Amino acid sequence: MTATSRHTDRTAHRALRREVPSTAAVLADERDFTAMRRYRTFPFDDHDSYLRQMERLLRTLTAQGVLTTLSLFDPAAYETYCAELDLDPDRPESRTRYAAEAARTGATVTYEGEPLSSLLPLLVEEADRRAAWDHATALLARTGNCAECGTDLARAAFARATHAVQQLLASLGDGSHHLVCSIAADGPPLLAVLHATARDGAPPGLTETDTLGFCTVLATGLALRAPGGIVARSTTAPTDRATTADGDRDTVRGWSLRDSWLRPLSTAEVFTAYCTDADTGEPVPPEHGVDYAPGLPLTPPPGTHDHH
Repeated sequence: MTATSRHTDRTAHRALRREVPSTAAVLADERDFTAMRRYRTFPFDDHDSYLRQMERLLRTLTAQGVLTTLSLFDPAAYETYCAELDLDPDRPESRTRYAAEAARTGATVTYEGEPLSSLLPLLVEEADRRAAWDHATALLARTGNCAECGTDLARAAFARATHAVQQLLASLGDGSHHLVCSIAADGPPLLAVLHATARDGAPPGLTETDTLGFCTVLATGLALRAPGGIVARSTTAPTDRATTADGDRDTVRGWSLRDSWLRPLSTAEVFTAYCTDADTGEPVPPEHGVDYAPGLPLTPPPGTHDHH
């Protein structure tokens, strides 16, 4: 082979490498990393060093023009995966196969050269959102039809939830709104987050994925008549933002699920809910720069009734 041919082959190889995407599954926290250390072939013994080397590899691939998709490596799911496919979990090729499967079926983000320290929280948040949506969808699928009228309970609850969210955002008006929906369901609580920004009376900008997940979680609470509610933290639009000597302030409002609808909380109820530690039940100091306000009344959609 001539030198010219070898150069052409190397150039073609580099060009082709850029056409082939990469996947990586990362052990995001110390606990998961420790779980993998029981495997003899796992070559790392320090989580911080592991993350630095992972980031170095991702940056190298990006510099080569390779698109890399990042997912989470779940040791428990990996063990189940290996058992189902009769794979030896203590082999590098088994970890490689699982990483590809995690990228295909689980939550992912695209690596674009940013530090892992800023990307991993987004990946964990996406994984949590995906898990909540999957759990809520499974619970809704089991609700069946109304025994009295035959209505599809999941479909009716989703329509009711969508109406509630649309009305809630319209009531909040202009500004940036951070909504958290929490439902006490079978297993861990269902949580969904929705970010919305509205300006000059226009409808708020929403992402389809976040809206779908939020409405699905709320619909689950409505269909199951489960305890739960929504908290909204709003920052008014810059042109209308009220300022004080202490600077800008946010407003927190809340609603609870009652009789398959969102009922507004009083100012005192919002304050108590927001200033109580969810794990211990102990009071926590009010956050600086935050006002607590009653939830806004929301009207159920016309022509609907509760189904049992």
